[in-house]
Amino acid sequence: MLLDSIVYIILSFLVFSLCFTIVNNFFLAKPNKLLKTDQNKPLISILIPMRNEERNVTNLIHYIKKLSYENYEVFLLDDRSTDNTRSLAIKAIDDDERFHLLDGVPLQEGWVGKVHACHQLSKQAKGKYLLFIDADVRLHPSSIEMTLPYFHSNNVKLVTGFPRFPVTSFLSKLLVPMQHFVVWTHLPAFIANLTIQPKATAAHGAFMMFEANGYTEIGGHSSVKNSLVEDVHIARKVKESGYFVKLINNTSFITCYMYDTNKEVWEGFLKNIYTGIGRSKIMVFFLSVYYTFVYILPFPIAIFNEGWLYTVPILFIFLQKAFIDWQTLQKKWLFILMPFSAIAFILIMHASMWRSILKQDYMWKGRAYK
Repeated sequence: MLLDSIVYIILSFLVFSLCFTIVNNFFLAKPNKLLKTDQNKPLISILIPMRNEERNVTNLIHYIKKLSYENYEVFLLDDRSTDNTRSLAIKAIDDDERFHLLDGVPLQEGWVGKVHACHQLSKQAKGKYLLFIDADVRLHPSSIEMTLPYFHSNNVKLVTGFPRFPVTSFLSKLLVPMQHFVVWTHLPAFIANLTIQPKATAAHGAFMMFEANGYTEIGGHSSVKNSLVEDVHIARKVKESGYFVKLINNTSFITCYMYDTNKEVWEGFLKNIYTGIGRSKIMVFFLSVYYTFVYILPFPIAIFNEGWLYTVPILFIFLQKAFIDWQTLQKKWLFILMPFSAIAFILIMHASMWRSILKQDYMWKGRAYK
């Protein structure tokens, strides 16, 4: 029967994908040791670009002050905010000499705003390691001690990872956890972490720690000045220079309150997703077909047909999503939304692609990008 054959094909994809996800999990490094207290503790420069971050800046600084690692400096750059970011930052810093608040210069032509801000921050840093985080990140007190050991092997120059993402709005529940899903499901982590193959690379700009000399050698953020997905592109630069990038599961000690509203979720993914897949129409087509066939089609098949066989693919879909959500400390019940997440993922890909095709601007924080 044709329908049974289709179900078996879908099931074969799902079984393979689940196995791949489980194997991948072993190669996405997890923190299993802290920096020993008797080791020399190098200076860490924590570098934070901020633009209209009044809802985040107070808690951001509060959590940094709770770090157990003592030898650090903090540079925050107010990137010409139009809200109360600067005044709230001054109040939260409260004369703490470890913190330095910078005023950003006007955005130069050919630069993306965040990249330009990170470039300015890097010029002030004196640390042996440079930790770039976003203003919506909250650091666990032991975050630095849990990150530094990864630099002690394999000529690693960059450690990065996709943080834990608390989700509130409906669209954030559908799309934000898909960042973890895509990495766990599609990226061969054993190649990403054990080789310097640039194409097998993922990174998240909310948390990127560089060895300072390596960062300088690759040209820093100026080497990706016009990139809307500068995190991935600068990670590739590291590998192209012959160094390793360590992609870790840092959800136990890094939290990122990425988007607050449905509008922010839509605009953020609209800006990043098509660029993130290399602005490839072929990739959009392939991913659309794959997610429709594997993660959406099984549900109408099960609803409109009787028999246990038609429910088995749904079980594997839920198992895979639940496993990834468990590993990334996501809400435990979100796996039931997987078909809607797949639909939203396809829709935002196409919306992002067509915005590029029609040469319309991507908007973010009051700035327009092509």
